[in-house]
Amino acid sequence: AKDEKPKGGKPKADNTNRRRRQRQPKGGSDAGSTLDEIRATRIEKVQTLRAAGLEPYAYRWDSTISSAGLSDKYGHLENGEECVPEGGVEAVAGRVIARRFFGKLAFLSLRDELGTTQLYIEKGTLNDKSYEEAFSHLKNLVDIGDIIGAKGTLKRTEKGELSINVTSFEMLTKSLQPLPDKFHGLTDIEKRYRQRYVDMIVNPEVREVFRSRAKITALIRRFLEDREFLEMETPVLQSNAGGADARPFCTYHNALGRDMTLRIATELHLKRMVVGGLDRVFEIGRIFRNEGISTRHNPEFTSVEVYQAYADISDMLELTETMIVRVAQELHGKLEIECQGESLDFTPPFRRESMQYVSATQLLCFL
Repeated sequence: AKDEKPKGGKPKADNTNRRRRQRQPKGGSDAGSTLDEIRATRIEKVQTLRAAGLEPYAYRWDSTISSAGLSDKYGHLENGEECVPEGGVEAVAGRVIARRFFGKLAFLSLRDELGTTQLYIEKGTLNDKSYEEAFSHLKNLVDIGDIIGAKGTLKRTEKGELSINVTSFEMLTKSLQPLPDKFHGLTDIEKRYRQRYVDMIVNPEVREVFRSRAKITALIRRFLEDREFLEMETPVLQSNAGGADARPFCTYHNALGRDMTLRIATELHLKRMVVGGLDRVFEIGRIFRNEGISTRHNPEFTSVEVYQAYADISDMLELTETMIVRVAQELHGKLEIECQGESLDFTPPFRRESMQYVSATQLLCFL
């Protein structure tokens, strides 16, 4: 069958090509260029660096201090004051998120895991044999998004900005793709979920979510281990999905020649551990359920299951309450916190309600 042309006689534009043809916002070295043009230009810069004997993708770099460490160690410097570290220089590394050039002077903003550092670069203070060429490389070959390392002394500018007075720098990773517009950020919700690494680069608060999650997992593990619970690792591949009422993901085991499923719960294997004589067990494990998906519902998620011999529901309620209170206190330093515009109070004791009461209340609210 022949393809039908849309009304107007023009073929529909391909979304992928259209996105590639989108021009970058004004400002910066990539202004007015398409994504394909930017990539081609940056590949040329990679070749230029290699032709000059410089490796655009370094193997390693030894940093001596982080952005947070700079503030703690040299925060006492007054405006216009300079300081030479004990080792002669401090070494920092990070991603370039802003660059400004004023004749023979340049300012770069470098972001690492903990914050932002300003690089203060004067052409005449670069220790390179040809500082003219080094400054030219900085101006023409370093783009926003690149990861660089820099060494230098410390100074606080007349405007009060703590900075590294750069004496040498090195390209560590040449970025081939531009970062999103700094004024509008990454606003495409779908792209934020599909490319979380970009979201983390342009939105520092997103990294805090990942840090908090890692801390929560560590605090839960520590809490249970302090109470003599043993952490188990149970099979992800199972012959029959059990422990919950959910649709599993199905796969095939080539060596065994049989169909398998990914687990939908850790329950059954953990209970077998208790039957085998381990009185207190838990698992923080990935669960896979082949069901709906949304921004609040991921088919692949992490669950915490805890089992204790000779304990009843009252014991488990007490354990759960104590664990939540402990984690909230250690994570935030308080029990009353703000979350998505709402105030949450984790002060014990928690109210106890049966599932029958909760179900009946939800039904009444629905009606």
